Amino acid sequence: MSAIHIGISGWRYTPWRGHFYPEGLTQKRELQFASRAVNSIEINGSFYALQTPQRYAEWYADTPEQFVFSVKAPRYITHILRLRDVHKPMANFFASGVLELKEKLGPFLWQFPPSFKFDPPLFEAFLAQLPTDTQQAAALARQHESRVNGKASMNAHGKKPLRHAVEIRHKSFAVPEFVQMLDKYGVALVIADTAGKWPYLEDVTANFLYLRLHGDKKLYASGYTDAALERWGDRIECWRHGKQPPDAHLVDPKHTPRARKQRDVFCFFDNDIKVRAPFDARQLLQRFELDKALTTEPGKLPEPGVLP
Repeated sequence: MSAIHIGISGWRYTPWRGHFYPEGLTQKRELQFASRAVNSIEINGSFYALQTPQRYAEWYADTPEQFVFSVKAPRYITHILRLRDVHKPMANFFASGVLELKEKLGPFLWQFPPSFKFDPPLFEAFLAQLPTDTQQAAALARQHESRVNGKASMNAHGKKPLRHAVEIRHKSFAVPEFVQMLDKYGVALVIADTAGKWPYLEDVTANFLYLRLHGDKKLYASGYTDAALERWGDRIECWRHGKQPPDAHLVDPKHTPRARKQRDVFCFFDNDIKVRAPFDARQLLQRFELDKALTTEPGKLPEPGVLP
């Protein structure tokens, strides 16, 4: 059966305290609370700096069984180096502790800046370097730089397939060659709702879907109306059953995704400025009756605060 993972991008936001997070909840317990209100969270601290094996292990311990993380890859690779000479930085990233998430490790998100244009040879070379399972990731991690010594993790914890998703923000990517390239490597094209600021593409290129909802009217701020959430729910329902919405916005209408009866779907709300993300996520979880398995543990965590 396909799995639906709906959650939030990050969890440590000051404005959420007293609204989503109850008054008096300590910062240390915010992940415990959030991971029992949604069934997946996108780790975005890893985008800004390498984390540590200890930190990933703590996040693993703080979350319930069946919970799944997505991990945002470092901007040092995508925004600063812009995919050039990235072998060692990628080894450092995979050695930083991501594998300590074990069975809770979900997709890796590779986000590119609006100024990054599609360079086919460069981009394919990057895709070819991505590890496809935890053993490959551990082997890559062992090639890390010496500065990571003493704070590296290279244990594969078995052999688990890895998933990768790419979020682009330059119109040069809206070409069939890019879609075909992602399909070749089984990498998902992120479906990003950005209030019309950056390209909106719905081509299916992997065995899973990855959605990032940044706001449909105002970037990072707009809450989603009931009608908007119903529309997203309908699209998720279609994708999870291996189909494509009839009005899908495609770069390459001639491209036929590999046939599948179902696909996993990951959907993250990133409209956090107005404290809407966790509440929108909760409402979409209710659409699929996934909220029933997310009740807080009695005596450990209070109920969420009311919507401001």
